[in-house]
Amino acid sequence: MRKVIGIGETILDIIFRNEQPTAAVPGGSVFNGIVSLARAGVPVCFISETGNDHVGNIILRFMRDNGLSTQHVNVFPDGKSPVSLAFLNDRSDAEYLFYKDYPRQRLDIDYPVITGEDIVVIASYYALNPVLRDKVTELLDRARAAGAIIYYDPNFRSSHREEAIKLAPTIIENLEYADIVRGSREDFFYMYGLQDADKIYREKVKFYCPNFLCTAGGEQVALRTATVAKEYDIPPLEAVSTVGAGDNFNAGIIYGLLKYDVRRDDLASLNTATWDKVIACGMAFAAEVCRSVGNSISLEFAKSL
Repeated sequence: MRKVIGIGETILDIIFRNEQPTAAVPGGSVFNGIVSLARAGVPVCFISETGNDHVGNIILRFMRDNGLSTQHVNVFPDGKSPVSLAFLNDRSDAEYLFYKDYPRQRLDIDYPVITGEDIVVIASYYALNPVLRDKVTELLDRARAAGAIIYYDPNFRSSHREEAIKLAPTIIENLEYADIVRGSREDFFYMYGLQDADKIYREKVKFYCPNFLCTAGGEQVALRTATVAKEYDIPPLEAVSTVGAGDNFNAGIIYGLLKYDVRRDDLASLNTATWDKVIACGMAFAAEVCRSVGNSISLEFAKSL
């Protein structure tokens, strides 16, 4: 049975509209996608950490309620569970403030068994953080040795823009590990000052990873591989919140790779027709999440799959 293994932060997203809190939802960039995949019936493992506090208890309960094991979550005794404030504007796009107080000892966990059938997901600053780097590379080395697909979403926020040069070697290392890279134009603007999908692929991605998806909010999705170059139009949508859109695009792509039985060895020769079907899954998951303040696909949508 193929499974998806994610590593990333868990955080409580408090969502504000018109300066008033309207919802509090467990989140985290890899976490949001893993919850969607679990709801869609995919076997998942999630590696993370949270505090031994009220917020941590909310997150752990949410995981169990959604069929996620908490076996690989390190509950740390000192320090506090992280919280983010997401302020939605008129277009339902979010501006974030993060509050974090981690202990010195991080990610004291056992790794799940990885096989060549599996897909491993890394994303965001969590996959770059020097404090966690040894833990992340250990997972990536295990994934590579097993022949699993490694999926990387840089999800590079403006708050780390000043560190982009310092983090560049780690970003490159992640690109080298990756079999598929999915980033937004915004990510590459903050990392490299580039926004054109062709230029990003040619100058920053292709040499390390041949399979690249570039998203641009509600605009087109660009696919670039060794053999395929294609743009996909996104149907217009009235968004309630775009908080988990990119994370769920990732989840949909991974769901598509599983649904159409794509393995690591298939990626080099994957034809346009199969990419079309996989990307349709990504767009469907992302659109579904924009229809509510939840960070993951609804149970109704999951049932319809």
